[in-house]
Amino acid sequence: MSEKMNKVTDLRSALELLKSIPGQLIETDEPVNPHAELSGVYRHVGAGGTVMRPTKIGPAMVFNHVLGHEDSSVVIGLLASRERVGHMLDTKPERLGFLLNEAVKNPIDPITISNDKAKAQEVVHYAEDPGFDIRKLIPAPTNTEEDAGPYITIGMCYASDSETGESDITIHRLCLQSKDEMSMYFVPGRHLEVFREKAEKAGKPLPISISIGVDPAIEVAACFEAPTTPLGFNELSVAGAIRKEAVELVQCLTIDEKAIANAEYVIEGELVPGVRVREDQNTNTGKAMPEFPGYTGSAVADLPLIKVKAVTHRVNPIMQTVIGPSEEHVNMAGIPTEASILQMVEKSMPGKLLNVYAHTSGGGKYMAVLQFKKSQPSDEGRQRQAALLAFSAFSELKHVFIVDEDVDPFDSNDVLWALNTRYQGDVDTVFIPGVRCHPLDPTQDPAYSPTIQEKGISCKTIFDCTVPFHLKDEFKRSEFKEVDPSRFVPGFFNAKV
Repeated sequence: MSEKMNKVTDLRSALELLKSIPGQLIETDEPVNPHAELSGVYRHVGAGGTVMRPTKIGPAMVFNHVLGHEDSSVVIGLLASRERVGHMLDTKPERLGFLLNEAVKNPIDPITISNDKAKAQEVVHYAEDPGFDIRKLIPAPTNTEEDAGPYITIGMCYASDSETGESDITIHRLCLQSKDEMSMYFVPGRHLEVFREKAEKAGKPLPISISIGVDPAIEVAACFEAPTTPLGFNELSVAGAIRKEAVELVQCLTIDEKAIANAEYVIEGELVPGVRVREDQNTNTGKAMPEFPGYTGSAVADLPLIKVKAVTHRVNPIMQTVIGPSEEHVNMAGIPTEASILQMVEKSMPGKLLNVYAHTSGGGKYMAVLQFKKSQPSDEGRQRQAALLAFSAFSELKHVFIVDEDVDPFDSNDVLWALNTRYQGDVDTVFIPGVRCHPLDPTQDPAYSPTIQEKGISCKTIFDCTVPFHLKDEFKRSEFKEVDPSRFVPGFFNAKV
């Protein structure tokens, strides 16, 4: 891949790289309404993931004529293909988890550059300026017609602990509520929520920056979670390790916080202590936006509020957005999940776990396929220990499928073949009930089953689709003659299908 690799340092260089690779990026000058229409188009072009069919994995797409926002464009689907992520991070798609695992072990801390060098501050809009309105400045789309409002779906939220100064970056659901206000949804346990609660108890606002349109390495690294990146671990150092050079930050203009210096947009604001807002106060739909499991989340009645102080951006900025349940979420959440599982299992049983795939159907969070190699009789049972370690590495994981080394974990048909020919439900299923998982799973509710004590509690399950070691010789797959097929059909195996 490296022969094609242009140096990617920001969103624009990533787009330039994709332009050089056939089938990875398309543009349109056709006028598009950001309210539901833009996402409605991309649903057919390349959303994939858990989006309701018809959908597919396809190229990223740039809309150059967004109604109401004539000086900016919108890119969607940048990370909605594992192959494309591999191109942008300069590694093979099946090795992405290994790349991130190495990056976590060899972090490079971010650095701060001067304001005059920050491309993200080429144009500045202050909240006190006449006519200031973030809804007009930022072309944030809605995914559907019933969304609570325009959403920033891939903003890099950056804040710091008021006591320790430790910083964290993560992605949250941000709904534009008024000309200078946004609501912010927190999944329980996120590090920024710890910072916010600490500031609120002290009666102080929490400064926060939201950087939109950045290097894809930052977007993927931001999705790491504890225990791989515990409280106090700045995930920007993982992005630095991926690129082998430090991420550049810049001091914000109106708050005591930093932002990503080459972002397309930066929103500067403060989480206001003691103030809550109803997420759908402007639409009254009762809905928020489509989330990664494929369902639209319910609007929350009392979300923390960000008071916006300023918006800065590059000249002719490019807004980046995602469809909530698309393959884009799978890759951003799933690849760090794979890295976390690889790291945890390798420490316990080196060389046994060959690969991991955080499967599309689980949105990169709920389901993982572990490719495990049994080399000796004493390895029997260790595959299930690996599954237990996977649950420890990523707490929101719900289902683990374990397959042998001759099964491709990235090929769903191959995994289902193993399920059908190497699995018996009554002996190869392990149930772990009563464990907290992820609140967006609609089955995790007492209304679904009386065995569920409260919302967010799940039964985690292991599907052991591996052959018992003493029977391995009886489960050998048919072996075909090794040949060079390109000799018979020249060009066919290099063609994109």
